[in-house]
Amino acid sequence: MPAKDVSKLVTESINVTATAAGASAQLLYQCPTNFSAVVTFLIISSGTVANKDISIQFYHQETATYKYILRTYRMGANSVFVVTSSNSLSLHQGDKLVCFTDSTGNFDVTLSVEEYFDPVRKL
Repeated sequence: MPAKDVSKLVTESINVTATAAGASAQLLYQCPTNFSAVVTFLIISSGTVANKDISIQFYHQETATYKYILRTYRMGANSVFVVTSSNSLSLHQGDKLVCFTDSTGNFDVTLSVEEYFDPVRKL
């Protein structure tokens, strides 16, 4: 069980340059060893190129599989999309969020997570 009384707040942001899914996608965040994490905020910001697509995948370490959180989401120029809204996403050690696009450099993706020390969790 994670230590819910002690947590670390982390924010990560990338400019997406990857154009392929899975292991070729660009790493946004990976939950560290001996931690569990809750993604509390996930936002995409589009640049000046209109009608381009972005995808976000969740890598589940336990099953070694990639699953789509957002698949080929089309965004207009200079727009933002809040992926999490009022929801959250739980991750465990080794789990990842990765991104890819059809327009290199057009998207910035930012997330905030709360990490909890969780040394007894096994994969």
